[in-house]
Amino acid sequence: MLGYVLILLATICFGAQNLITRVLFTPSNLFGVLETGGFVEPTLPNSFLLMFMRMAVGVPLMAVLLPPVYPPMWSDLRRLGSADYRRELYLALVGGVLMFSYLALLYVSVGRIAAGIALTLFFTFPVYTAVLDWYWFGHRPSTGRWAILALILLGSALTIPMTGAAIASWVGIVFGLASGVVYAFYTVVAQKAFETFHPVPFTGMSFAVTLVLSAASLLLWPGDLVGLLWPALWVGGLLSAIATLTGHVLNNLGIRSVGATAASMLGAANPALTAVLAWGMLQEQLSVVQGLGVLLVTVSVGLLSLTKPS
Repeated sequence: MLGYVLILLATICFGAQNLITRVLFTPSNLFGVLETGGFVEPTLPNSFLLMFMRMAVGVPLMAVLLPPVYPPMWSDLRRLGSADYRRELYLALVGGVLMFSYLALLYVSVGRIAAGIALTLFFTFPVYTAVLDWYWFGHRPSTGRWAILALILLGSALTIPMTGAAIASWVGIVFGLASGVVYAFYTVVAQKAFETFHPVPFTGMSFAVTLVLSAASLLLWPGDLVGLLWPALWVGGLLSAIATLTGHVLNNLGIRSVGATAASMLGAANPALTAVLAWGMLQEQLSVVQGLGVLLVTVSVGLLSLTKPS
């Protein structure tokens, strides 16, 4: 029972980090009593800024918290400098580039459209992952998996606004879908890397590369940094980093207790849980059709974790 509670708490943390990003980008009515947020516009340069602030806090925290979880972390990272570990080094660097890319796209999506819809569009990534896994590794999806993947696409289509708001939010929709595509590449690269490289140092490298790339992007494309409320942005970066790290720690502890399959099923509740949290905390409303779309994607991703490729 404790393992399931840990996974659920991890999912709440992952949802919370997206809501923090939403508040930083969009004026919000917090719990219906406090008007706050909208500190920066939801653009790519500002996405780089928030990512840099989050990673500037998160990477040092990871350097402190991850070694107790995996003691050989630093020795594994030092091995990347040797010629025998070039493959692992290249895969870790590519993973970092992909993490930077999907987070940048997802941040803009969360800032442009409702958080629950953005996460639902992002969670179409199993569809693209299945295609890439089939193409590169020969793991052909079974008929049942194809049916579930089709339901994921159907559910994501139901969440797209069909009124005048669709025109205003098309950037968020496209970026949400694109973040799922890039994340699918990230999962495939990670799967290949994990054959010879432990997930903990791989994740640490991904976060470090993301920090460097977000800093470089700010230098090349700084955007308008005049008049920003820096204390609020740094508080948001700190809270987001804490939510991310707490979520990963709780998720790993939960996997140890209940196994990866059960953890994946509970983790699939992320879009629905994010929508519920956004409704309770930010008063974001979804239509009945959009709510059904979020639910369909959530259930389908959960079912997908129970099936295997043919």
